[in-house]
Amino acid sequence: MSTNSIDLQQLKQDIASHSQEANKQLRKFIAPTPLKHSGQLSDLTGAQTYLKLDSLQPSGAFKVRGALTKLLSLSKEELAKGIITASTGNHGAAVAYGLKQLGATGTVFVPTNADPNKVQRIQDLGADVRYTDGDPIKSELAARKHAEEHNLIYLAPYNDVDVIAGQGTMAVELLEQLESLDYVFVALGGGGLTSGISTYLKENSPHTKIIACSPSNSNVMYASVQAGELLDLPSEDTLSDATAGGVEAGSITFPLCQANIDDFVNVSEEEIAKNILYCLKEEKLVVEGAAAVAVAGYLHYAQANPDLIKGKTVALIICGGNIGTASLMNLLENQA
Repeated sequence: MSTNSIDLQQLKQDIASHSQEANKQLRKFIAPTPLKHSGQLSDLTGAQTYLKLDSLQPSGAFKVRGALTKLLSLSKEELAKGIITASTGNHGAAVAYGLKQLGATGTVFVPTNADPNKVQRIQDLGADVRYTDGDPIKSELAARKHAEEHNLIYLAPYNDVDVIAGQGTMAVELLEQLESLDYVFVALGGGGLTSGISTYLKENSPHTKIIACSPSNSNVMYASVQAGELLDLPSEDTLSDATAGGVEAGSITFPLCQANIDDFVNVSEEEIAKNILYCLKEEKLVVEGAAAVAVAGYLHYAQANPDLIKGKTVALIICGGNIGTASLMNLLENQA
């Protein structure tokens, strides 16, 4: 789908409607995730602050929502051929989990620097793994090429209406769990999660503000929205590996992010590390870098805009808990 030819308002309505339908479908496979009130974050900011714990999904991250939604849209014949995808870890594990539930198989293309724990999780769930060199976007390109050459379905990590609608089921749950929601803070990578959540909320809770949080070391979508066009930019290493890398050319997440995001926050690696440890010690949650990006972004934003946040109801998207053992141990040792 070309971003130049889409009817954006129709696309948003279609995604929001599809999220509602997908929410019912997914409950056959996954339960709604808990919403945890954080007394400490509420006291720090003056806002009633909740943590949406998608780190407790069967695959360890939110990606299972979009992966299952897409897989359920495919025919038995398409599934039987085998599914191809690309991932830095979480999407691959989600696809592998979904395929296992449906009795199908697939192959996940991953960058050589992918977290070994995440790769092992993909393999443990029954999918094959193929490595590619360089930025995660190169894994996507290699996977797409392989799928086209072998007439197989490529399951995109974020550039797909079904996947985006599946991620939007998190927003359906949020509005079921909270009577009112003023702010959502969410980590921003390729934009699939942010697009899904924000599209559903803008259609069903238009007063809710969407604040997209990115690691300063890899913030391609943020820079692209600021520039008014999708940019091809390099990324530096980041603890938020789930949001790292470029954005596929022509991705429909770009116009959705342009239309739906109310504000942006960029956070440092130090802030990400600090909030991984905060979640572990104070919230008793094991979270990965991308989840800590949302927490760090919230604290950054609340400090800069106390009058906007005070008295509001806020949800932070704890998008995943798949942090590598070595990474977590390194953070603990450096902090000691």
